[in-house]
Amino acid sequence: MRIVPTAGLRLRFYTDPGEFLAAAGDYLAADPVVSTVVTTVAHRLLSQRAEGISPPDGNWWLVVSDGCGAVVGAGMRSAPYAPYPPFLLPMPDEAAVALAHALHERDEEILAINGALPAVELCAAELTRLGGGRVQVNQHTRLHELGELVMPSPVPGRLVVATEDDVELATEWFAAFAGDADEQAGRPRDASAHDVPDRTDMLRRLHAGRLWFWVDGTGEPVHLTGANPPSFGVARVGPVYTPPAQRGRGWASNAVAEVSRRIQAEGTRVCLYTDQANPTSNKIYAALGYRPVVDMANLVIAH
Repeated sequence: MRIVPTAGLRLRFYTDPGEFLAAAGDYLAADPVVSTVVTTVAHRLLSQRAEGISPPDGNWWLVVSDGCGAVVGAGMRSAPYAPYPPFLLPMPDEAAVALAHALHERDEEILAINGALPAVELCAAELTRLGGGRVQVNQHTRLHELGELVMPSPVPGRLVVATEDDVELATEWFAAFAGDADEQAGRPRDASAHDVPDRTDMLRRLHAGRLWFWVDGTGEPVHLTGANPPSFGVARVGPVYTPPAQRGRGWASNAVAEVSRRIQAEGTRVCLYTDQANPTSNKIYAALGYRPVVDMANLVIAH
């Protein structure tokens, strides 16, 4: 752990996700929907460590405390894909600026930064003031939570749990989702950095039973929906992918609705992210009963 004091605030950097959760767990659990990405990753890395898998070098976890020692913000740098963007949860404005100074002093190369507004904007702006470059918006995202589920008009077929036998198709569709999401939002294909699981990671997801196919009336897979294991009582749905030839038939609405229904039936809250530039997905989820919680952004620092 490394402590950076600043103007009544304290930034504490951890390299151990377990120590991070011990320090910030109560704060994260108080708003588990907003903190879903950070808590999901921290708990996943702890589970992998229990399996003998060491966390990657260079990861850090941030806890921001006020003058009384109360936690008022958090973040992490644990993305497994280049350029390894930090992810920030809401925090005081001065903490976001102080974080930029701390990262600059640590000589960390920050070429992208994701997370809650306005923290990411303030941190990125200060990073460019200190180190040069300019901030560009790569993606505006919005986090939604499901209220009362509204079931869509039924379509043929049913939801089935993906199995180890589906590893190739699931991996192919994960990769296709990444590129198609950019195209649907009007960005160049593969403009965004995405975490596409390798075979080992995909098998781990399949063994956990958190990937589902919607199969049509003939039993043919026509859609994929995933969800993370619950963290502090919240599960996050994603990815949601329908191959181009199968779109517009209601597969996604029915699959997401059924996955969401099953998660809620377990007593777990359900959330998901949308790309604000994709009107189709935003319309689908709003119709199912998902309501906006917080706006976030993925920013790039160009030099």
